[in-house]
Amino acid sequence: MNNIKRIIYGLGITSVIFFTARIISKNMPLNSKLVPDTFISLTIILLLSTMAIYIMRQSMTYSISLPKLKTLIKPMLVALGATILINVLMTIITKLSGGKDELHPAFLKLNWIQIFIFVFVYASIVEEILFRGFLMNYLNPLKPFGVKLFKRKISLPVIISALAFGSAHLTLISTGVDSLFVFRIVLFATCLGIIAGYYQEKYDNNAYAIAVHMSGNSIAVLGTFLIAKGLHK
Repeated sequence: MNNIKRIIYGLGITSVIFFTARIISKNMPLNSKLVPDTFISLTIILLLSTMAIYIMRQSMTYSISLPKLKTLIKPMLVALGATILINVLMTIITKLSGGKDELHPAFLKLNWIQIFIFVFVYASIVEEILFRGFLMNYLNPLKPFGVKLFKRKISLPVIISALAFGSAHLTLISTGVDSLFVFRIVLFATCLGIIAGYYQEKYDNNAYAIAVHMSGNSIAVLGTFLIAKGLHK
């Protein structure tokens, strides 16, 4: 299979998994106060991603194992630093442009425990299994291609999976949030995706991408609660 076909197939399968999960979730709401509707879409993504990895195991490799704590410190700190920087810059831009602070729609109906379980933990795991575990690993033959960023090589699979992950957040447009807020989330997700992909590729372990994702989400979740507190004063 040539590189162009691999990119098309990889993105196509990822898109089918992502939008199939969204469509089913939209038409099969849980209507539960304990478990949010996103649980359905995330679970479907997890099941379909796992199936895709297994079915296409001859065309890709997938590796996940418990990482050593000392090798996790730097990836998590890089993710935290990037998350803080992006959110500070976007907050300044929002203020200067006369925009308003907004909450992520997914957080509006969730409490602390639900956000920890379904956003910080579950969403981080599921999304990384799809975008880095499946898509990036499937595009692994394109690894020789890439660009230099801060003296680090960022491979094409890392870039493509990060852009796909960021683009997936464009679905926020349908929720009616401000366009600047959508841009903020897409930018954040793309940058976080690059960091997650870089460290997954470095250690050949999907667990590093998950850890990076969780680190990024921790600051995003904290920022959301601070905004919420300010809005309710």
